[in-house]
Amino acid sequence: MSPPRDAIEAALGASVVDMRPVSGGDANHALKATLADERDVFVKYRRGARRDLYQAEADGLAWLRSAGALDVPRVLAVGPDEPAFLALEWVESGPSSVNDHQRLGEGLARLHAAGAEQFGYRRGNYIGPLSQPNDVAADWPEFYGRSRLQPMAVRAGLAGGIDRHTVVAIEQLALRLPELLPADEPPARLHGDLWSGNVIFAKEGGPVLVDPAVYAGHREIDLAMMRLFGGFDDVTFAAYQSVAPLQPGWEERVPIYQLYPLLVHAVLFGATYGSSIDAIVARYTA
Repeated sequence: MSPPRDAIEAALGASVVDMRPVSGGDANHALKATLADERDVFVKYRRGARRDLYQAEADGLAWLRSAGALDVPRVLAVGPDEPAFLALEWVESGPSSVNDHQRLGEGLARLHAAGAEQFGYRRGNYIGPLSQPNDVAADWPEFYGRSRLQPMAVRAGLAGGIDRHTVVAIEQLALRLPELLPADEPPARLHGDLWSGNVIFAKEGGPVLVDPAVYAGHREIDLAMMRLFGGFDDVTFAAYQSVAPLQPGWEERVPIYQLYPLLVHAVLFGATYGSSIDAIVARYTA
């Protein structure tokens, strides 16, 4: 069941003259609402969503937008009633150009450089439908182990996505992170769930970031996730390096950063990702 028209109108302060379903991704449904003043609005919703799900997303979008590095849709309203919904300004997608991919890489470097004061974030939020703790930490290896790998490994084990031996191995790997990960870069402002489906190339305006799972962390983790499922042009990575070159050894760290999104997928989709997870764990614990 979609949000009632009157609830959307009340949240937006304008009359809705048309609503039609559009793609909302794996976890959400979505509508394109046209207002009486001819504005188009994207409305995503989900029955049974946690009460703060869309408020957390709205907060993350605002944090990314405040960096002024890449376009991010403006939040128009958050509807707290069942079904909860989030209303954003509409982004009309179009074909991408080489220049668009270059702008994405350069803009992502600037977004990361906008930074934050501490590793973590001011609130917990979500990656997809899964809650994500963001308690601040003194350094990056501590945060990545305590707030990313360990809790998601436990959840993946409970969901049957990995076995108990893998859970224990990941807990042991988390203890070795100070040896494996750099701790001398300041916190970067991260999108946090940067696969190709969360970048829209606007018909007018270039790359736009959507559906974030924000926090302050090491910039290499956003880039590692971009490489995990593909969909990004080599021009994007070259443009990033031209603005903010990565530290030596970054290639060796890509798999350990891909471990977190793979664990997320193991929670959501089961043991399909187990062999990939086991291979990464073996690489760093052998």
